[in-house]
Amino acid sequence: MAAQHVTLGLQLTAPMVVKLQQEDLDKLLEALPAAGWHDLTTEDGTVKLNLASVIYVKTEKDEPKIGFGR
Repeated sequence: MAAQHVTLGLQLTAPMVVKLQQEDLDKLLEALPAAGWHDLTTEDGTVKLNLASVIYVKTEKDEPKIGFGR
């Protein structure tokens, strides 16, 4: 399954961009309402994330783009 670029908007800091498999994104989205700490497994390793500081989650499919279009 293709990984997705996911941007996490965080309080008081710049957004964090990670590349996640769909299963890991689903786990993150399920854990968000509970707040607390979450181990986020990315393609580069594991991030210990305080879910209370997450303001938004933006996903983008990892699709090829040609030229200037989106």
